[in-house]
Amino acid sequence: MSEIIDGFSKLSKEEKVKIICDKYFKNSNASIKTIKDYWNKNSKIQKLHDEFTENTISNFYMPLSIAPNFLIDGEFLAIPMVIEESSVVAAAASSAKFWSNKGGFKTKIFSTEKVGHVHFEFEGKKKILIDFFNSVKDKLLESTSSITKNMKKRGGGITSADLIDKSFELRNYYQIEVKFETIDSMGANFINSCLEQIAETLKKLASNADLKIDVIMSILSNYVPMCIVESSVSCSIDEIGVEFANKFIKAVEIANSDVSRAVTHNKGIMNGVDAVVIATGNDFRAVAAGVHAYAAKDGKYKSLSKAEIINDTFKFSIRLPLALGTVGGLTNLHPLVKWCHELLGNPNAKKLMSCVASTGLAQNFAAVKSLITTGIQKGHMKMHLLNILNQLDANEKEKNLTVKFFKDKKISYHDVANFIKNLRLK
Repeated sequence: MSEIIDGFSKLSKEEKVKIICDKYFKNSNASIKTIKDYWNKNSKIQKLHDEFTENTISNFYMPLSIAPNFLIDGEFLAIPMVIEESSVVAAAASSAKFWSNKGGFKTKIFSTEKVGHVHFEFEGKKKILIDFFNSVKDKLLESTSSITKNMKKRGGGITSADLIDKSFELRNYYQIEVKFETIDSMGANFINSCLEQIAETLKKLASNADLKIDVIMSILSNYVPMCIVESSVSCSIDEIGVEFANKFIKAVEIANSDVSRAVTHNKGIMNGVDAVVIATGNDFRAVAAGVHAYAAKDGKYKSLSKAEIINDTFKFSIRLPLALGTVGGLTNLHPLVKWCHELLGNPNAKKLMSCVASTGLAQNFAAVKSLITTGIQKGHMKMHLLNILNQLDANEKEKNLTVKFFKDKKISYHDVANFIKNLRLK
């Protein structure tokens, strides 16, 4: 077993790099060079990146791409996407252009409410707890006044607080469920600060009333089924074709009925969603967790999108729970995140929800369209060709000849490798 590294966080960045590379790499100098090659030449930007998180030793670059021609609620937008999967951006851009002359994407925000809980145990009669909560509820909310003051000025704050009985699921377990409006902030720190203050006040008031309440934890939930956006596209059945529409609808129905297909179907949606969420400095892990939970809200994991024909009109839509922010966090710190927000016209949280949902829908349309027509691999491998060529260390001449040769052929790593091998033999 390797020895424990004590005090790692207190070392300088140079010291961290050296100790890690000396300890875990056969060629320490080469590994140090790889790490330093990705340091930003601008020391101010590098320092900013170093301070985003703990134990930073370098930057891990991801491509920032643009999917143009998104017509969303009557406005043409270029969507920023951060993702490494080669075919995703091309698919989203293709869908955006396809729908741009058919009215584009129409969106609707149903709510932007978020939720958090104080989780606690109470041993005693339920009625005593209910009466106690009702008597102290106003004091619990008042205790957060210094925290909610600025949020209230912007039109947000705490919207409700309720006692939830969960003792039928877990002995003596209850919650105080608190709902929030955080306007253009994602609001995680705000929500957690409010919940912790409520918990502290609850413990004091319970002690004064000689009630045994044991607070377990206080935390926001990334499940936000009240924070919903819908995006949809539609056109006459003649514009898209009856056979195509029926097959497309059947493919979505399969994702509704079969969990194995639903997971991959929804993963395709998240290709688009997460790429925009990352580009705009939001928490893609929180978004993904909430979205997938929402897909199972009816007791079975299902498709997040819906396809139907209504009065000779083909409609494709999606509803997603998205807790996003356009102020605070990385949105004010990361230069490229700020650039992406400016690209989108410095949107508020609702507009960003619309952009993210529409990108997810565009990505899903492209994926299902490929599956029911040419198959997913033709387009995917075509976009993946350059990655294969880079793995084979192909030079520019070899790349050009290979791209030209495989223009109308199926692509596989084996076939490309053989083609390059034969080129070099010649």
